[in-house]
Amino acid sequence: MIKITLPDGSVREFEKGATSLDVAKSISEGLARNVLAAKVNGEVVDAFRAIQTDSDLQLLTWNDDEGKETMWHSSAHILAEALEVLYPGIKLGIGPPIENGFYYDVDAGDTVITEGDLVTIEKKMTELARQKNAFSRKEISKSEAVAHYQQKGDEYKLDLLDGLEDGSITFYSQGNFTDLCRGPHIPNTSFIKAIKLLSVAGAYWRGNEKNKQLTRIYGITFPKAKELTEHLELLEEAKKRDHRKLGKEMELFTFSQKVGQGLPLWLPKGAQLRERLENFMKKAQLEAGYLPVITPHIGSKELYVTSGHYEKYGADSFQPIKTPNENEEFLLKPMNCPHHCEIYKSKPRSYKDLPVRYAEFGTVYRYEQSGELHGLTRVRGFTQDDAHLFCRPEQVEEEFKKVIDLVLYVFKALKFEEFTAQISLRDKEDKTKYIGSDENWEKAESAIINAVKGKGLKTVIEYGEAAFYGPKLDFMVKDALGRKWQLGTIQVDYNLPERFELEYIGSDDQRHRPVMIHRAPFGSLERFVAVLIEHCGGNFPLWLTPDQVAILPLSEKYNENCKEVLNLLNKYDIRGFVDDRNEKVGKKIRDAEVSKVPYMLIIGEKEIENGTLSVRKHGEGDIGVMNIEEFSTLVGKEIDELV
Repeated sequence: MIKITLPDGSVREFEKGATSLDVAKSISEGLARNVLAAKVNGEVVDAFRAIQTDSDLQLLTWNDDEGKETMWHSSAHILAEALEVLYPGIKLGIGPPIENGFYYDVDAGDTVITEGDLVTIEKKMTELARQKNAFSRKEISKSEAVAHYQQKGDEYKLDLLDGLEDGSITFYSQGNFTDLCRGPHIPNTSFIKAIKLLSVAGAYWRGNEKNKQLTRIYGITFPKAKELTEHLELLEEAKKRDHRKLGKEMELFTFSQKVGQGLPLWLPKGAQLRERLENFMKKAQLEAGYLPVITPHIGSKELYVTSGHYEKYGADSFQPIKTPNENEEFLLKPMNCPHHCEIYKSKPRSYKDLPVRYAEFGTVYRYEQSGELHGLTRVRGFTQDDAHLFCRPEQVEEEFKKVIDLVLYVFKALKFEEFTAQISLRDKEDKTKYIGSDENWEKAESAIINAVKGKGLKTVIEYGEAAFYGPKLDFMVKDALGRKWQLGTIQVDYNLPERFELEYIGSDDQRHRPVMIHRAPFGSLERFVAVLIEHCGGNFPLWLTPDQVAILPLSEKYNENCKEVLNLLNKYDIRGFVDDRNEKVGKKIRDAEVSKVPYMLIIGEKEIENGTLSVRKHGEGDIGVMNIEEFSTLVGKEIDELV
């Protein structure tokens, strides 16, 4: 017999070789009908896998992220099966689950699969799902797997097999379909009730532009048709809020092929919005004891060799810049931290000087393949609200907590109310991706976990998500449409101070190594603005919006009076403009609504005689008549509630 410990601490005994589905059935048949996968001793596995030893068990349903991920993984296999039926000879690449759904990369040869074909593929997927075919797992030797795909003539699977070790290879099958896969999968295909293929795109094999471009088909599935309907409605709303669309309509930013892909150009209104974000952060930083610094946009190759960035990313980054001196090589700055290390090192430091907090809105450049670029969320040049804190080991926890407070202040001011703090740690198994000693990693990971404990934050731990030089705390924000974004990060680093030989003289007159904290509450301004636009649908918080008020004269003869009102409002730090076009006031109101101006002030003969303003609020309509002082108080109060 084996003992199975459930999340509530209860223990049940089963015959050796029992499955997670057996455990679920022992609890209730209803539960068993909803189990998609299981987490056994922390590893997500098939619910139909045999359990051979005493284990901790969590049953996963659609309500769990890992349950959704498993169903979407299985859906990708059903997509592949449908494609093999409809397009004989098609070659398969990879088909993973993603945050919302799944995709499969395929090579259809001379056949071009378009979005017009998706309905036919969906119908075949639905037909296959209804067959209630069970998923099965088979361990297979590398030679057998290679022989299978050589016979099939699928070079992509052979390429994948080339990087796998014998003894670690598994095939999964359902119906007449078999795929190279490590799993896990749902018990059978009937769990998938609603299917929607969303789009077709191109994707280079293994993400390498030198390889063949495959066809990528995106889709999503649900256990209920109602949930698919709700999701599609959400997608329609997301289209309306798309930051690329709203950014153009609101004249915030643009792109130019001549300037270069992935290099945004900020227009006046966007530049003003960005400047307000910067000033907001700079004010908070000064109050928290940060010192401003500025560093160049390039650095010598040697700088990034020392930091370890060149070894990790050099081959996939913008390549070195040559100079007339053949011994000189420079790189576009990919990170600000090496420069800040050199600033710290510019003079001797005492333990009394620490912590030292350097802050910079530093622009960095990282190469992204053209197919991965997306509006402001994935660019090649972006500005980070970067800061690096150098402190004594005993100061780390307190400094980390202060940075958490700063991040929470930013979220409150910008109405991000739902978020999770993700503690991103090293991969437990593969430590080759990281630099630094085990001792330093353990210190850094403990410092983050201890700092987070006292803040009452909703947290999750993710292994394998750490930066290559240290663990981090990532803030995963849920926007108004329920989508998750990573905004804001804090990292503890014992490694760069060693690589740059940073020191301070301690109270014992000996040399000591400081600890470094990397911190960026916005992350990058580009990505932050994109997420903010989509979160609020362009209706920015009043303190941030480019124009807080539109003044609408009822006729041209009141234009000068309106300009006088605008000048008075400017003295109260209220921004706006006079819409003096020769248009009816109804059209001016509609245009101001489309432009998402928070307040509209309508001024005619009656308002001028009485010294008042007729006030409308965006999305609400008429909110009454008031004088300038009353209106400025209203605006000021709304801003003070946030900042």
